[in-house]
Amino acid sequence: MSQEKPLPFIYQFGAGAIAGVSEANLGYTGKGVGADSYNGMLDCFQKIVRNEGFSRLYRGISAPIMMEAPKRATKFAANDEWGKIYRKAFGAEKMTQSLSILTGASAGATESFVVVPFELVKIRLQDKTSAGRYTAEFKRRGVALRAWTVMLTYCSFGCIFQVRGLLPKAETKKAQITNDILAGTVGGTVGTILNTPMDVVKSRIQNSPKVAGHVPKYNWAWGACGTVMKEEGFGALYKGFLPKVLRLGPGGGILLVVFTGVMDFFRTMRG
Repeated sequence: MSQEKPLPFIYQFGAGAIAGVSEANLGYTGKGVGADSYNGMLDCFQKIVRNEGFSRLYRGISAPIMMEAPKRATKFAANDEWGKIYRKAFGAEKMTQSLSILTGASAGATESFVVVPFELVKIRLQDKTSAGRYTAEFKRRGVALRAWTVMLTYCSFGCIFQVRGLLPKAETKKAQITNDILAGTVGGTVGTILNTPMDVVKSRIQNSPKVAGHVPKYNWAWGACGTVMKEEGFGALYKGFLPKVLRLGPGGGILLVVFTGVMDFFRTMRG
């Protein structure tokens, strides 16, 4: 998402992979079990560490690390390619906020087909009761849900575009980093607000056992949203929002800074 002239696809892909792994290593925290017994984020951390050990916080980290490289690589590379397509289709010389939203949603849909298998494995590995049973499961269950989740997340690209336009023009490298952190953090926060409900029902659908002859309680995206709201209230769609936004908000800033820095390095390397 650098303002410089775009580099070829392979450079976008490589920079996205590096940025994704950096974000995963800096912001990862695994999940414990028995979420209903936690009174809040701090209580959850304390009980997991006390009852299961500090290492439990990083259960299943191998799957997110393997997931983040192709996920973010696809994100930035697809965003660049879709941007070219839409600018040409609409006859626009430069990117606008509307095109940024459309491009981000298209990139999110593209990314979802790469991420779903790794996402499912990550959820199963983080679940203590089933970690040993799903070491090689790569079913594409929930691909439509993941597509909705990621598309809603990447609609925040329009927010990043708007924030960057409101910030003072960066005259130095330090100012550029500051702008990227601010724009990425705001974009990550807005994306989290938009995608959390769909992410909640996605996890429930992926964890629902499949029994022959029975329709699962959580069977499809919007129907699952309705079931959750009816039985538990609207607030249930935002369960776990605070720790998620505290990770993904700043994570968006980290992602943007690393990606921009790596792209600048590639430009220098190419002369």
